[in-house]
Amino acid sequence: MLHLAAPTDPGWTRRAVAAADTILLDHAHCEKKAASTALNLVFRCADLPGLAAPLSRIAREELEHFERVLLVLDRRGVPFRRLPPSPYAARLGEEVRTFEPARLLDTLVVCALIEARSCERMALLAEALPDPGLRDLYAGLLESEARHHASYLDLARATGLFPEGEVRGRLDALAAHEARVLAEMPREPRMHNA
Repeated sequence: MLHLAAPTDPGWTRRAVAAADTILLDHAHCEKKAASTALNLVFRCADLPGLAAPLSRIAREELEHFERVLLVLDRRGVPFRRLPPSPYAARLGEEVRTFEPARLLDTLVVCALIEARSCERMALLAEALPDPGLRDLYAGLLESEARHHASYLDLARATGLFPEGEVRGRLDALAAHEARVLAEMPREPRMHNA
């Protein structure tokens, strides 16, 4: 279960399919950022037992996904280049509390929600893209995206700092915030735009 408060609007899939190369380029940037976020959490959580190894595994897997998408871009003749960042992640971060340990819980929950939205959208792409190679790429990433979503929530519980009710409460609140943010995103071909 992905714990999303609202599904993706069907118009996103049509826009994404029509701009597959831009979606792939944005996807590569998303995987790179996901790896960086996991690695930053390794440093931030160094004093919390049991978090470093799972976060390191997530970072490595995100970098493997980054490399897979880079290969697809290369095969399609699309150079990897900068894109102006989508405001999605920054907007999600607006609801992250600024004091510890609440900041850690909210960060882990936001990471889980980003992974959940990515998983949902990859499933849509795996069904809708006309190119069988791209459908296979996205179908092949679904399991790990869903696992990353669950892993971030499991890590929040594993800290021993947060009772289950608090984890669930923040998940519900931040999922509602994520749905509002998504509805306000520009209608541009990006993994996390409207």
